[in-house]
Amino acid sequence: MSTTRRDLVRRLWLLLSLGAVTTLVLFGSYRGVHDDTVPLASSSTPGILAVDTAKNALRRAHAAVDGSGPAGDTTGEFHTQISVAHQSIAVAASEDVTGLADRHTLQTVTGLITVYSSWVERAGREADPSLRGAYLDYARQGRDDIVERLDELRAQQLAVARKQASFPWPLWLGWGAVAVLSLAWCAALVEAQWYARRRFRDAVQPPLLVATVVCAGGVATLGWFTVRAHSAMADSVAELRTPRPAPEIPQAGADVRRNLADAGLWASLSEWVLVAGVALMALTVAGLWPRIAEYRFRGPR
Repeated sequence: MSTTRRDLVRRLWLLLSLGAVTTLVLFGSYRGVHDDTVPLASSSTPGILAVDTAKNALRRAHAAVDGSGPAGDTTGEFHTQISVAHQSIAVAASEDVTGLADRHTLQTVTGLITVYSSWVERAGREADPSLRGAYLDYARQGRDDIVERLDELRAQQLAVARKQASFPWPLWLGWGAVAVLSLAWCAALVEAQWYARRRFRDAVQPPLLVATVVCAGGVATLGWFTVRAHSAMADSVAELRTPRPAPEIPQAGADVRRNLADAGLWASLSEWVLVAGVALMALTVAGLWPRIAEYRFRGPR
């Protein structure tokens, strides 16, 4: 009695099992990397650079009133820089990089800036040089406290960005499994094609051929996108590692945006992994099931 039908059924179940497992592992591994690309570009980076902007603005504001800055309209420059600091803190709060801790720190900083500004304004109204100096000293201590808190917040935000750009061992394990499973899936598809060719007159089973090409090409493409994304994220974190002076902040932001310009596209492909996996399994069924059904009516071979 021929075992062809049983062999075809066995191959079909093997291919479907490999397809399902490979699809799920690829989906999880791909999302493990690309789900962090968009938050890094759209939230973490602006949040970190907003903190840098606020710190620089506070330093410039104090330089405008303590005599260490350039000559000119010191009062106007002070209020301009304080406004910049407030706006930057509002941006950092809206990005919400570290969650509740971020918001609490920035609320505290906002209050401290108000206190700092009041000391500076009292110094500006004071005619006695000694009292004016004392008020400015209180203001300087307040500014240093604000900058220290912003430094701590920046370190927390940078830790989030580093975690987003990391490639920990579960991802290495996941992508290693993807490589093994996809090779096994492609090899099983080729073997099923070869078996069907030996048993039937058709030289090629088109659905199996398409499934093999799409499987190999699709996994290779997604792997390449993942390498690019990880490299872009690492480069972006390198841009943020050290606090930037005010003139360099716009360029740092532009560099990160350029590095992660394709982040949205990369991340959007994760949903298509499941669709493609189901489509490949459907092609497998389309390639083998007609042969299984056909062989029911054949005599023994």
